[in-house]
Amino acid sequence: MKTRKKNAKEKVVLAYSGGLDTSVIIKWLIDHYDCEVIAFCADLGQGEDLGAVRRKALETGASKAYVEDLREEFVRDYVFPMMRSCALYEGVYLLGTSIARPLIARKQIEIARKEGATAVSHGATGKGNDQVRFELTYYSQQPDIRVIAPWREWDLGGREALIRYARKHGIPVPVTKKKPYSTDRNLLHISYEGGVLEDPWREPPDTTYTLAVPPEKAPARPAYLTIDFRKGDPVAVNGKALSPARLLDALNRIAGQHGVGRVDLVENRFVGMKSRGVYETPGGTVLYTAHRAMESLTLDREVLHLRDSLVPRYSEMVYYGYWFSPEREALQAFMDRCQKKVTGTVRLKLYRGNCMVVGRRSPKSLYNPELATFEKDSIYNQKDAEGLIKLSALRLRTGRRVG
Repeated sequence: MKTRKKNAKEKVVLAYSGGLDTSVIIKWLIDHYDCEVIAFCADLGQGEDLGAVRRKALETGASKAYVEDLREEFVRDYVFPMMRSCALYEGVYLLGTSIARPLIARKQIEIARKEGATAVSHGATGKGNDQVRFELTYYSQQPDIRVIAPWREWDLGGREALIRYARKHGIPVPVTKKKPYSTDRNLLHISYEGGVLEDPWREPPDTTYTLAVPPEKAPARPAYLTIDFRKGDPVAVNGKALSPARLLDALNRIAGQHGVGRVDLVENRFVGMKSRGVYETPGGTVLYTAHRAMESLTLDREVLHLRDSLVPRYSEMVYYGYWFSPEREALQAFMDRCQKKVTGTVRLKLYRGNCMVVGRRSPKSLYNPELATFEKDSIYNQKDAEGLIKLSALRLRTGRRVG
């Protein structure tokens, strides 16, 4: 085991975004722990100049700043497995923030090992879900790691206090008192919380949104597109094969132009409170809709129903931060087994905020037009249904007779 040099400062790896919270945290960690801060920024498709983010981290006091392009890994190994499972938290949320945290936290631990750091830190508040997601992943990857969560320690009560602290120390911040949103963006979505959005009755201002145009301002003519699936994963858009990250990016642009993917919800946080969040998930909305359509053609009825009964539980695992838990991994194996025949093409129509399925076909289709037709056929004997109905009604008839 390597020994630390005498008087060497403790190293802390910080999950760094360049936003208000983590910009302040670099300075705060240095002042309160007399430590060396190593910033880590994961490129998950934020659409920012991450070179500038790296420079800002160093100028703010970080001794090193890592920026890693994780876009393909993020979509391939995290978003797509989740999509194969049709995850949807509380029937609405496509888990865009939730699914990013395990990857960021795992990479943090890798850097901590490489740098000989004894602690990791994050900018999640003590009221939110992200603190749980980050820290469950830290401990699952390195059980003895030390975690520093500034929001649970410092006396800076809120974002206005952070803005004052940043200005006092000459730290540039990307928020104002007029628009103090907490935002998170990656290739799957962008989220908004805080500020005027804390009033659940108030409609989000038009300036809130970034990815999806207002539906009323979308094109007057609909757009049609096709998505090809192979074993549950999307592999092509309009017949063009694309890598996972490029495919999702392309769908974000197309769907966003037609106002698809806006969600405004009040959700139940893991820590016990309700929270209002506004989300934009244009490409993810299209993929989810298309994937369900592909399954409708290729999945056996009982397999589909069993899988759907497990979706709420799987979604909770992702939302709560249990991505690296044995139960999620075991359930993922079942979800993936269900996808072996989910192969084919779905055609969709995008129009002013709506994503509609208008066609589907598959070489693995279980749909038989000769069975489904209302016209006369030579396969299905309609008289056979009488026995099924009578047997199914047996317990109902028995129950009624005895009162």
